[in-house]
Amino acid sequence: MKPTSMFGLIALLLVVMVGSKSVYIVKETERAIKLRFGEVVEANIQPGLHFKIPFVNTIRKFEGRIMTLDARPQAFLTLEKKRLIVDSFIKWRIDNVEKYYTATSGDEFRAADLLSSRIETSLRNQFGERTLTELVSGKREEVMGDVIRALSDLAQSELGVEVIDVRVKRIDLPQEVSSSVYERMRTERLRLARELRARGRELAEGIRADADRQRTVILADAFREAETLRGEGDALAAGIYAEAFQRDPEFYAFYRSLTAYKESFSGDGDLFVLDPKSEFFRYLNSSTGASAAQ
Repeated sequence: MKPTSMFGLIALLLVVMVGSKSVYIVKETERAIKLRFGEVVEANIQPGLHFKIPFVNTIRKFEGRIMTLDARPQAFLTLEKKRLIVDSFIKWRIDNVEKYYTATSGDEFRAADLLSSRIETSLRNQFGERTLTELVSGKREEVMGDVIRALSDLAQSELGVEVIDVRVKRIDLPQEVSSSVYERMRTERLRLARELRARGRELAEGIRADADRQRTVILADAFREAETLRGEGDALAAGIYAEAFQRDPEFYAFYRSLTAYKESFSGDGDLFVLDPKSEFFRYLNSSTGASAAQ
């Protein structure tokens, strides 16, 4: 290969290398800043194709989308001096690239650490002004709104980031407090269970007593009605018998004597020692009674 061709190829390679170092692309999801020997010369570069001076300018790119920071659980005191363990998270994004780079040197971990310390301070202030009931009830949204406003202004002015949202994932009592609260709740539930059980027994006794009373009343009414019906039946039967017997008193006396004979000699071993001329054998001694007996 000729020397001129070699020099031409080397020059072409240098041009291509310098050209590739002079062009850079910023994506829609990125935020970029241009530096010259570490000094910011252009901030908030728009997405697209851009040029720079090779080996003089440096391009730093950062995430432009919303990021989530899961803050460390922290202990806070409420207005009543009750200790709470709060677990929260933050949604944020870069708003002012130059200020963000100046405050954090473009280090996302340093930015997360600075945000964590600021949200901790803001939450401590808000929790210290409210009671436990307000924090776990409907005023939690109000607390989060105050935290977002205070933290967003502070983060924009100091770190160049915008705080989108701050949420509390959970609020826990310390372990020793949780145990005592659990024991109190358990004791209260046991007391309530005993009270309800006693009420149930009292109610059951009342229902049982009422059922027994109703049973006694029903049986008494039924017995009274049965006796009344039986008495009416006996009276009706006696009337019928009386009316029938009055038609032939002699036959009635004879029938009664036969019935007495039948009942007296119903057993196989029955033995009576009577005078044959007694009143008991009056119809047996008479010719009418003997013929009727035959």
